[in-house]
Amino acid sequence: MHTPIDTVRGMHDVLPDEYRAVQQVRRQLVGLIEHYGYEFLDLPIVEYRNLYLRKLGEELVGKVYEFDAGGRELALRPEWTASVLRAYVAHMQDQPLPLRLAYSGPVFRYERPQRLTYRQFTQFGVEMIGGTVPRADAEVLALACAGLAAAGISGYRVLVGHIGLVRQMLAPLGLEERTLGVLIWNLDRMREQGVEAVRERLHELRDETPIDPTLLEGLDDEQATRLLLHTMDEIRVSLSLGTRPPEEIVQRLVRKLRRGDPQPRIERALVLLERLCQIRGTPAEALPRLTALLEEADLYTPALDEVRTLLPLFTAHGVPQERVQIDFGLGRGLQYYTGLIFEIYDQHGYQLCGGGRYDDLVTALGGRQSTPAVGFSYGLERVAAASNGAATLPQERGVLVVPVDDADYPYALEVAQRARSAGMIAMVDVRGRGVAGNLRDAARRNLHAVALVGSDERAQQMVRWRDLATRQERLIALDAVAAQVSAEPGVVQ
Repeated sequence: MHTPIDTVRGMHDVLPDEYRAVQQVRRQLVGLIEHYGYEFLDLPIVEYRNLYLRKLGEELVGKVYEFDAGGRELALRPEWTASVLRAYVAHMQDQPLPLRLAYSGPVFRYERPQRLTYRQFTQFGVEMIGGTVPRADAEVLALACAGLAAAGISGYRVLVGHIGLVRQMLAPLGLEERTLGVLIWNLDRMREQGVEAVRERLHELRDETPIDPTLLEGLDDEQATRLLLHTMDEIRVSLSLGTRPPEEIVQRLVRKLRRGDPQPRIERALVLLERLCQIRGTPAEALPRLTALLEEADLYTPALDEVRTLLPLFTAHGVPQERVQIDFGLGRGLQYYTGLIFEIYDQHGYQLCGGGRYDDLVTALGGRQSTPAVGFSYGLERVAAASNGAATLPQERGVLVVPVDDADYPYALEVAQRARSAGMIAMVDVRGRGVAGNLRDAARRNLHAVALVGSDERAQQMVRWRDLATRQERLIALDAVAAQVSAEPGVVQ
């Protein structure tokens, strides 16, 4: 006895029932998004690995499926936004802005397998390139909510945060950019695991560059850069894996070493972020708490005014106010975000959607000029699961055409083709079963009718049409098959 070949761990076989449910949700979303003026594109699954190194964030970069092919470092697409923006920079910079783009297709992440979390899943989303704050942000978030409503999902909640606000809070501390990035992109870790988890991560980064600053005493920046480059070359430390030239990397290191001990400023940042992560609730609850924190710390953040401007626009778009919560500890973990970020969860706590603003990504990928952008994506399988069939489209009618003998088979094919041309699902018996067996098979497949054709029916150009709902059987003309397809179930034309 042969042992079945199992699915690769963490991957997911989408069987017909689930596939049908996902496709029904996809159709609903496509119709909605196209009515908002978004145009679909498709892009390669395989990209250069370098596309994802700089802007995804360390957590997601660690989940990328990467490989070498002919000396080229490649990766399976872990998300769509970077790929869409790459395509924009390469092909569409001459298009009028804002440019509304949409996509749907598989992505791959080396995730820990658990319920509704797979290493291959489908993202469905939009990117508005050239859309500015606040209207573009409001449109995108409202569209994400409208898509869930179209899929039949009502019990969702929206968490809204703002990365720009976090950056503005920390800017006066003068932290090194890498340290600042670790703090911002570990907000979720701080909220879930506490401040010590982030402090531990910062210590790990400091240990990665164990260079004593006293080695540079008496040297100017140029001399210090040459010394460190020579030292790293002697001990065979490669600086060629990143996107910056080795000289630029070492110059940044020299500046960092000359700043002195950053720990007091880091501790101040951790205190601020720990308090920020505790601010969560309705806008009426969260905004006064944030205002109080900023006043106490003597900080000003223009992003707070931006959030206040956005909230009424969400309401104007029809987003239910009771579903929106402010969460200033929201991080999303993707380094390209610069402003508004949001996540949408179902009533069981599964994330269905996430998105935000990323105004620096076009130039980071080689664009001619700075271009604002904002977007979101659904996890399509999760949306389909949350809809639980609520987005089911009207079921297409189906008929099983049964030839009595082999001589009747060509005529059965003609009957089936007439039904298909009229928009009905039509299958022809290919196993040569008897009438009783085919009736049982048709009922098991939830078909609407069985069309029996034998020598008498063939000679008269007729069809014996049996409605499975009413169990009525009538003779109808071959030319009437199309009319029967469009008739209400149980009505024989």
